Amino acid sequence: MWSADVYLDQLYKESVGDPPNLYDDQWKKKLKEKFKTALGDFTYQSVDQEPTLLEKQDMGKYIRYRIEWTTIPPLKMPIYLLIPKNHSLPLPTVLAIHGHGYGHKELVGLNPNGSPRSKSTYHEDFAVDLVQKGFAVVVPELIGFGDRKLQEDQGRGKPTDNSCYRLASQLLLYGKTLAGLRVYECIRVIDYLETQKEYDLSKLGCMGISGGGLVTAFTSILDERIKATVISGYTNTFKGSIIDRRHCLDNYIPNILQIAEMPELIGLIAPRALFIEAGKEDHLFPLEHVQIALTKLQEIYLAFDAETSLDAHIFDGGHEICGEQSYDWLVRQLLQ
Repeated sequence: MWSADVYLDQLYKESVGDPPNLYDDQWKKKLKEKFKTALGDFTYQSVDQEPTLLEKQDMGKYIRYRIEWTTIPPLKMPIYLLIPKNHSLPLPTVLAIHGHGYGHKELVGLNPNGSPRSKSTYHEDFAVDLVQKGFAVVVPELIGFGDRKLQEDQGRGKPTDNSCYRLASQLLLYGKTLAGLRVYECIRVIDYLETQKEYDLSKLGCMGISGGGLVTAFTSILDERIKATVISGYTNTFKGSIIDRRHCLDNYIPNILQIAEMPELIGLIAPRALFIEAGKEDHLFPLEHVQIALTKLQEIYLAFDAETSLDAHIFDGGHEICGEQSYDWLVRQLLQ
């Protein structure tokens, strides 16, 4: 055989060895440091700033704001803020993270041009569902999508086209990753929320799907201000998903398999509350490897005496937000 298949199989077996003998705080500390290094260095000089209000819209039961805020200078990010009416402040808050598509407008019921949309996408407008549950919902636009595509990609192709490949490949030349940039921008969004009286950071959740599930998982690993996490359409093994087919380059982190497989990385969220949502027919993140990941997560949560903080819903469906159980789980974690 002249192809590289056998060699790649051998690399995986050599890199992903036996699991640790003990899942404990020392294991978490060491693995988290290695993970942070793999994502890349995104240190920055902070700047004094106030958000710029771009839009305010009365949506009936809630107010939708759109602001601009500097994350990692000179990067500026548009953020939707959905604030329910007739609720006392500060509000339990959920950071809602979109996946591949045309950006954060997909989560709030808008078309790419900002007009109201009648038919939902695989995101199922879940930010709107959550604000109707009583949460303040914060919806950042990830770099590389929607209005944050590279200038040369603006106005070209389909609205769902993105700048992921160019961004990811160039960041690798600097020892950085696109996953890391997105994660650290989301951490900066949480920094912003801490400065505002509307948001109760003692009751902060995060929910995302697909590539947004990656960002949700990785942000929750690094930022313990997040108390409850819902990962939809992502939890798997690297072997069963990212390795098994051609994925967007934003999924690839140098040396990650010599650090840990995906379930152990997600396990770094323990003992904080974690909910896994997955469709039985999700062709991108197959059910067999969802179940492998869940078994490992159950083992890790048990080691931290936190087995009741882990829950999951395997639903009849594909690569899409379900919400049938995950929304009410967030309510129980953060609103009750």
